[in-house]
Amino acid sequence: MRYVTVFVTVPDRREAKRLARTLVGERLAACVQISGAITSVYRWKGGIENAKELLLTAKTKKSLFKKLAKRVRELHSYEVPEITALDIAEGSRDYLGWIGGSTK
Repeated sequence: MRYVTVFVTVPDRREAKRLARTLVGERLAACVQISGAITSVYRWKGGIENAKELLLTAKTKKSLFKKLAKRVRELHSYEVPEITALDIAEGSRDYLGWIGGSTK
């Protein structure tokens, strides 16, 4: 079984908690960490923007990525939310087993 870490940025703590609780509650992620304020600099609609955001880091099965991404898009306030994933190349057997057992 393959696992991924999924990154999602959000504008505020309220949205962060709502997304995290939904993803874990629906067993699309075993865990979602909410990291403190970050500053994002990005190109949007022809200009360069700055925004204060929070970063969500979700651990899940690779096979659940599309369902997780769809759910984030349904709930997210951004027109184009960040939803990116990196493969977990290595991990402790116990931790990876916990991810597998905590998700669909």
